[in-house]
Amino acid sequence: MHTGTLAESNGRRYFDSVKPVQGARTAARYADSLAASGRYHFTTTDAVKALGVSTVAARAALRRLAAKGAIASPNRGFHVIVPPEYRRLGCLPPEQFIPQLMAHLGLDYYAGLLSAAQLHGAAHQRPQVFQVMVERNRAPIACGEVRVEFAARKAIAGVPTVQLNTPRGKLRVSSLEATALELVGYSARAGGLDTVATVLAELTEQVDPMKLAAAARLAPVPWAQRLGHLFELAGAGDKTGPLAEWVHAEAREYVALVPGGGRGKERSKRWRLLVNASVEIDA
Repeated sequence: MHTGTLAESNGRRYFDSVKPVQGARTAARYADSLAASGRYHFTTTDAVKALGVSTVAARAALRRLAAKGAIASPNRGFHVIVPPEYRRLGCLPPEQFIPQLMAHLGLDYYAGLLSAAQLHGAAHQRPQVFQVMVERNRAPIACGEVRVEFAARKAIAGVPTVQLNTPRGKLRVSSLEATALELVGYSARAGGLDTVATVLAELTEQVDPMKLAAAARLAPVPWAQRLGHLFELAGAGDKTGPLAEWVHAEAREYVALVPGGGRGKERSKRWRLLVNASVEIDA
């Protein structure tokens, strides 16, 4: 039988209706095989090659798989496999796909701010979004219930980081000392100085004073001036010796604790700081 005649018959509609279902089943087997090998991410291009179908057919199959909650797409063309324990979340947890996504996009990154603080052991403030530092601003990610927010910092390749293990590999995270400085530098993204000071109070015991001063050399001087004052408020003035020496050598002028918040009446000579706001640390 010459099957080409079906193109103008009801048979064409029949074949068009069954192909997406067959593709979806093949896509499911493909996703299962990846998960069985320990890989929980793939691209649309990967799927096209593995399934041996057109891009249009692969996308249709992947949409049907996503509708079942088996996969999710935190970025166009990049997919994650969602195991049963994360189906309510609608995505993998961010720490389990951000390293792979950043590698796919060819971007330097590290988890920072409140997310880094939590990974370092600060439990007082649980961030509502996962915060990632990159060199240029990027639009946030929404994947199921997961939210990822990006913040830009120049020359992030030089920022001290550590590698933390996750169930899907290693996650790059700003070092404890770099995290402390960035929380001050990006306080508006971290809930304000009261929140920052509360988080810092949980982390000060682990801080290495020499590493803190070294990290400060890679950051704007006012970050160190403000951080030193907050450490003292948190009862960790003993951790600030090397940092204070560096501030004395580098700080050319007094800066405000809260930029744009008025001059204030109190001055900290040690940190060359205009204390123009009171900061409260939650117990």
